Amino acid sequence: MTSRLLMPYRTARRGHAPSAEPAGSTGPTPILDLAHPRVTALVTRVRRAAEERGAVTDRALLRTAHGIVATTVRPVYSVEDLRRVSKTLGLGRGSCSQRMAVLEAVARSLGVSTRVRGLLVDGAFWYPRFPKLRPFVPVEVLLAWPEFLLDDVWVPVADLFAGDTALTDAATNDRAAADTSAPTDTAAADASAVTGTAPTDTATTDTAAADTSAVTGTAPTAGGFTNAGPETLFEAVARTTVDWDAPAACAGSAPCDLSAHLRTDLGRFGSRDELFARHGQTLCLPARTLAEPVLGRWGAGAARVRSRPAS
Repeated sequence: MTSRLLMPYRTARRGHAPSAEPAGSTGPTPILDLAHPRVTALVTRVRRAAEERGAVTDRALLRTAHGIVATTVRPVYSVEDLRRVSKTLGLGRGSCSQRMAVLEAVARSLGVSTRVRGLLVDGAFWYPRFPKLRPFVPVEVLLAWPEFLLDDVWVPVADLFAGDTALTDAATNDRAAADTSAPTDTAAADASAVTGTAPTDTATTDTAAADTSAVTGTAPTAGGFTNAGPETLFEAVARTTVDWDAPAACAGSAPCDLSAHLRTDLGRFGSRDELFARHGQTLCLPARTLAEPVLGRWGAGAARVRSRPAS
């Protein structure tokens, strides 16, 4: 059971997908506030970490950035899709959508054009994370799926790690690079000052687990992404293929095929700002106002696992 009571009236605004392919941009937007000191500090950190590990291509820089975001921005269920990247960094926590926005901001700051694909995903996809709150889960969730212009080809966020023989090793190396960065970076310091805790308290533990898995030769999570375990969608793209279109390599029951959960493809937009301006956010304003104080601090993924009593 899902609910439409908490959702904005989206039908009248849905219309058709944009007819022209958006060119994307490297410029700032209200959400991607590139000039903010927290954002520029993060970009500096990414450049330094990438240089230390010999990552020189745009793809390698974005992989490094992904690892740093995964370890410095704690996963939560925030419902404020219009939140500025600088605020997400200041809080030191964010939803998958907000963390992907951080990655987009880094990409644009590095001169890599980005755009997003608007996806309306079946609310039932999130049932495993909210087993006792199913009546309150929206019928559909609006997801801004980033794409990056690399070597004149648009690459979805899930394909940033494609082509590796061991996606988990690549992701672990990027997270290791993030952990070796100086802890006094402005972004980390800002997060600590706002939250009153070390910015990597939760994520660092997750990284340590990933590093241990790399040493022992076991992956942190086996198989494809199911949205049922400690791994969130943001982390999953660095470990396994995630695809919403069911290509030949993913067709049928393959674990990377998430096409059954896709209700509507809204097309591509020059920025996530444009997507949300046209189609609204997942929850209506009153619902977001009531839910954000709780869901915005409710740890997603591994944070929930650690809260369970030991068996």
